[in-house]
Amino acid sequence: MARLLAARLGFGVSLLISLMLIVKSVEGQGYEGGMWNSAHATYYGDESGQAADMGGACGYGNWIASNYGTDNAALSTTLYNSGFACGSCFQIQCVDSKFCNVISPITTVTTTNLCPPDWSKDSNAGGWCNPPRTHFDMSKPAFMKIANWVGGIVPVNYRRVPCKRDGGLRFSFQGNGYWLLVYVMNVGGSGDIASMSVKGSQSNEWISMSHNWGASYQAFSTLKGQSLSFMVTSYTTKQTVIAKDVAPPNWTVGVTYQAKENFH
Repeated sequence: MARLLAARLGFGVSLLISLMLIVKSVEGQGYEGGMWNSAHATYYGDESGQAADMGGACGYGNWIASNYGTDNAALSTTLYNSGFACGSCFQIQCVDSKFCNVISPITTVTTTNLCPPDWSKDSNAGGWCNPPRTHFDMSKPAFMKIANWVGGIVPVNYRRVPCKRDGGLRFSFQGNGYWLLVYVMNVGGSGDIASMSVKGSQSNEWISMSHNWGASYQAFSTLKGQSLSFMVTSYTTKQTVIAKDVAPPNWTVGVTYQAKENFH
């Protein structure tokens, strides 16, 4: 009887530990357990998607050329998080409005821009992105997937979701041989970046890169004439990926190099 009880207790403890590990794993992913939160959404640009040429505060340039398409949004300051939210993905659902798309009031967008505050307007009357409001200013094609654009602004529920990307991380080079500025794009999984390091083929040491703005990181070092590898860490999940020999020794600025590796 004692052995049977011990066996049952052992099974219970094992089950409890397993459940705790599962919960910890979900929390560690940083997606808030899939919980929905409340916000509002507006739109900018037109339904043709021409706003894709506008670039944005994340530094992705033309969103279509950068493989982000038109399903994207600018976040209010509270959500933008000084650029560390760049590349993150949100599921957005239109709720409690006559303008909601009845058939399919939900879509997924990528963070590509900042919706700046407008302190000349009240936060509830035009200053939609004024802190501490949580707000999504969506591209018009994305907004029209969840609501009739005539509504202008609609209440929404939102939640963080993993980003699904084809191919590896993309590194767009700017700067020169002594100052390298890199925009990180096509980030899967969390979609966001917390920190980044670079290593040249002539060294065994990783050089820490500082956050410049949006999704860009910089290194003040002589890296010209070396093939370059990058170590990238996710802001949300803390997962680290090492992309080896992404750029060849004759790398040049103005070119985007793609790695085989990505977050999942």
